[in-house]
Amino acid sequence: MKKAIAMVGILLIILTVFSCAGSTNRERGAKTGVLVGAGGGAALGQAIGKSTEATLLGAAIGAAIGGIAGNQIGAYMDRQEQDLRAAMAQSEAASIQRTQDVLTATFKSEVFFDFDSAILKPGAYPEIGRVAGVLNKYPQTSIRVEGHTDAKGADAYNQTLSEKRAQAVKAALVQRGVDPLRIQAIGFGETQPVSSSDAMNRRVNIVIVPVVG
Repeated sequence: MKKAIAMVGILLIILTVFSCAGSTNRERGAKTGVLVGAGGGAALGQAIGKSTEATLLGAAIGAAIGGIAGNQIGAYMDRQEQDLRAAMAQSEAASIQRTQDVLTATFKSEVFFDFDSAILKPGAYPEIGRVAGVLNKYPQTSIRVEGHTDAKGADAYNQTLSEKRAQAVKAALVQRGVDPLRIQAIGFGETQPVSSSDAMNRRVNIVIVPVVG
């Protein structure tokens, strides 16, 4: 019983420390790691030990390990974000956003493609090359290339066009050394507008997600 109480104390201290963490990306990653690790550790402890003490011990260990892993992921994505922003600093075609540990590079469609075309324009290749250089430097991430269109034209046609455009960008990344197994190409057609402006809705996103585990 005393061991169980001690484990509760340890777990509460760990969770309190991380719940009081600031709002930086690294701290949010660590906090997420703590919570996920605690849950997984508790489940494993219960499965192995079949007791409250085992469950609490597993939760405490899992929280500690998860916090470390989450912090490392946050730091890894911090460095990748800095390099990506530096690589794209001179580009007027792209914008970079970060949501927790997910990076999104958004490109204006007209920079990559002519109207009603899925063939990359010459000006697209330098942009893709800059992104590929960063992706090759940080292999512990997966990549999702998303094609988006405006609402003009038939839904089915726009869906197909967005898929072809995503595939074209994926192929260009692969040509520049990015492992194709890391890349998923997907088209959303006109289903995910971000503005009332057709020009803003016509876009290609390169979404970068850390590989956990």
